[in-house]
Amino acid sequence: MLTLILGGARSGKSRFARDRAAGSGHIFHSQVSHGKVCYIATARAGDDAEIDARIARHQADRPAEWQTVEAPLRLGEAVEQASQQSAVVLVDCLTIWLSNFMFEHRQAPAAETEAAALAEIDRIAAAARTGGRQVILVSNEVGSATVPESPVARAFRDLQGIANQHAARHADEVLLVVAGLPVKLK
Repeated sequence: MLTLILGGARSGKSRFARDRAAGSGHIFHSQVSHGKVCYIATARAGDDAEIDARIARHQADRPAEWQTVEAPLRLGEAVEQASQQSAVVLVDCLTIWLSNFMFEHRQAPAAETEAAALAEIDRIAAAARTGGRQVILVSNEVGSATVPESPVARAFRDLQGIANQHAARHADEVLLVVAGLPVKLK
């Protein structure tokens, strides 16, 4: 089963997704196979103190017994491997992964980068359909903000919107989290 959890910055989407993966009771809570959880982290630590602090906060917020896999680029492969060993795979988040992916493919034509990104989402969806696993994707809803000034920011916003639509088509369930409250879309 594939669940897509969307929301704006600081909307509560990551907390909601962690609670869902842990099996906490929530409205719109579908049946989750309780068992081993693999958390796939997509952010890269480095020379940005704010990002490093966010990573540390996310690490402190997840249960110690969860397996953590860092996959800043090869997300489809990471989900495939994790879904073979874990009942629940939580990817947090698709947006950071896409940012890493776009930077890695910055010299490639936009259409090629888009096709490669959507192919990764296809791999994730295929992994979610096998073996009764629950895959939860967290992603930012970026289409409600102002139009970015720079061409690279507009290209990112556009590809994020396309990636979210593609993931939503594959998803069995899509939720939008606003102010910590989930709204069922699909």
